[in-house]
Amino acid sequence: LRFCFLLYFLASSLRTLIPITTKKAIYLSGQSPVHSAADGGQVECLDLLIQTGYDVNALLHTHISGKNYSDLRKTALYFAVSSGDVTCAEMLLAAGARTDLDPLQCILIAIRSERYELVQLLLSYGADVNCYFRVISNTVFPTALQYCLRDHVMLRLLLNSGYQVHKCFQCSHGNSEEVNNTWTDLHNHVYQVYSQRNIVSVRANTARHIYSSAIKSI
Repeated sequence: LRFCFLLYFLASSLRTLIPITTKKAIYLSGQSPVHSAADGGQVECLDLLIQTGYDVNALLHTHISGKNYSDLRKTALYFAVSSGDVTCAEMLLAAGARTDLDPLQCILIAIRSERYELVQLLLSYGADVNCYFRVISNTVFPTALQYCLRDHVMLRLLLNSGYQVHKCFQCSHGNSEEVNNTWTDLHNHVYQVYSQRNIVSVRANTARHIYSSAIKSI
């Protein structure tokens, strides 16, 4: 009962605040009320904001995103997906929310969290299953694969949704002799390290099992 009253109070307060809150005040705050509604899973408030015309693609200001969130999130959709909130995510998507505005795109969050329903929902609204996350590194190895190596169900879902598996076997650094020599030297060094008798190869065996299983699925 208290929870229901709280929800009613929030929605009622929002109806009072919407007409007297200026766009400038929202801009200066650095955060849209749509972010707050999605973050808190407030379905009724989110619906009211959408019906009133608030931008579902509003972005968190850099000083808020960078200071408070290590994942650099920017959109209300990201809040909903990271919370596993299918209802709010679907409301935002139906209202025109884009899936590609965050540095770490929403579909990658859903894949990493093993949220199949959200992955399917995002894909149905055009999310790019072949997107990359290059903030930390500039690798072009498909990011989604890195997040679901142990999850064959998710991997098959991605493969059936247009996952470009051939990119797993491509090198973006060219085929120059210098590059080939570098990889040859690296291979030899790793082989020497793991050939030492005192090295326990538990990690190597585990990695071999994971990767071989993933490759079989691919």
